Amino acid sequence: MGLWQTLSTHAKAQFLDVIQWLDDSQNTLVYRFPVFNQAIQDGGKLVVREGQAAVFVSEGKLSDVFGPGTYEISSRTKAIWGFFESIKYGLNMPYKGDIYFVSTRQYTDQKWGTAKPIMMRDKDLGVVRIRAFGIYAYRVTDPAIFLREVVGTAGLFTTDEINGQLKRKLVSALADTVGESKIPVLDLVAQYMDLGDALRQRLTGWFQENYGITLTDFVVENISVPPEVEKMMDKRSSMALAGDMNTYTQFQAANALEAAATRPGGGGAFMEAGLGLAMGGVMGNQLGRSAAGPSTVGAQVGVGAPPPPPLETRYHYHGPSGQGEYGAREIAALVAKDRGAAHNVWATGWPGWRAWKDVPEIVGQLPPAPPPVPGPILFHYVGASDAPVTLPAAEIAGRLAAEPTGRHLVWREGMAGWVDARTVPDVASAAGGGPPPLPGAGGPPPLS
Repeated sequence: MGLWQTLSTHAKAQFLDVIQWLDDSQNTLVYRFPVFNQAIQDGGKLVVREGQAAVFVSEGKLSDVFGPGTYEISSRTKAIWGFFESIKYGLNMPYKGDIYFVSTRQYTDQKWGTAKPIMMRDKDLGVVRIRAFGIYAYRVTDPAIFLREVVGTAGLFTTDEINGQLKRKLVSALADTVGESKIPVLDLVAQYMDLGDALRQRLTGWFQENYGITLTDFVVENISVPPEVEKMMDKRSSMALAGDMNTYTQFQAANALEAAATRPGGGGAFMEAGLGLAMGGVMGNQLGRSAAGPSTVGAQVGVGAPPPPPLETRYHYHGPSGQGEYGAREIAALVAKDRGAAHNVWATGWPGWRAWKDVPEIVGQLPPAPPPVPGPILFHYVGASDAPVTLPAAEIAGRLAAEPTGRHLVWREGMAGWVDARTVPDVASAAGGGPPPLPGAGGPPPLS
């Protein structure tokens, strides 16, 4: 560049009247205004439009932030003689400055997503991997922090240079928020808006403090499980909608036969014979049911596989045998060892622990309890002291042995009256001897 061209470029920069930024891009966050040799002159105009902020860096140090409006620039250089004064310094102005324009509008429709699945523990599905994606929006609310902490001295800074960092921070916070909420995966679809609001509030303060930006919106569009888990869920839903599997299988078989019959060459004598045999079997079973009771039409015609057995409910157990997670049959076996002990169980969805007696599934698995051991037979006894007492047969036998010739009368419910204890088989058996001699003629004398 020749001397005259250099002087012309320098002069134009010195007499620049208006400094402004007309942004026609969609992703520019920061733009440094191109002032020749960073020379800022007195008397110039700085125009800041809505959705912008201007940051003035004076001699390498951030000095001021301007919001929307028009400002007059003041510096130590003069618009006229400063140009000629600079010649003494080899065309390097003694005063240096930069003006950065920062876009403060909202940047919407910024996409985020999980690069890898997130592992979480679900009470219905167990350990499962989930993926999520959505959009977010943000704006620069503190241009000074944003310029100092993020942009530095870059002359042009776009959204592509910070969105990667923002996405990684958002996904990390999402994983923490979902894990702490303990919401089942199948119920997350009803919590998308609440989840997005919670995460936005959680990160806004951190973004403002570290980046000078505000997270204005966070939208969770979808949270999904791996394809193999989705297929299993679809199968369970289809089975639930099908209802009676025998009826559903018959319906599917009939549709298949009808479709095969309509295809060229798909029917024929073989298909007609098969259809006739099937109809004959149905009619025969119907007639048999009329003559001999309920038929098994569904079992004979149905060609589909039986539905899977219902899933066994698992209970959390706490009792004298320790604690763990068991089925109803296993817990019943533990209870059978000691029915009188405290066996407490809990299942998902219960408000609290329950005793095993309050769970019909466990009670139904227990074998019947043995009957109580019979106690000794008691008799009302009157001896030589004439004081009635209640004694078992063994003790009465002991008194007989102590006073063989004394009076020993007994009575219990079912006897016609008082009898001699020696004539009662239970007492005689307790005494260890043979049957007592028969009493004399006549009934027992009344108790005086």
